[in-house]
Amino acid sequence: MWARVKGATENALLRLPLRVYLFRPGYIQPLHGITSRTRWYRLMYVVTTPLYPVLKRLFPGQVTTTGQIGRAMVNLARDGGPSRVLAPRDINAAAV
Repeated sequence: MWARVKGATENALLRLPLRVYLFRPGYIQPLHGITSRTRWYRLMYVVTTPLYPVLKRLFPGQVTTTGQIGRAMVNLARDGGPSRVLAPRDINAAAV
């Protein structure tokens, strides 16, 4: 159900006469004390935080951080970007 709602929302946003970018971030490593309200996610992050360097090395196109997402959002709002749908690799590139 959530995928259908997400897809409908993305399509509606793309139809707007605005410059819209859709983020599909994959695994997000929270930084600077950011925590999830969902208990399961908090537990998952406790387990995966020590593994983040390994995940980043093994799956560089699937992981990003909250900092990179924020920088990418600012950069895209200011400068635009080549694609309207951004996967983790695209988000990380836009964050530079």
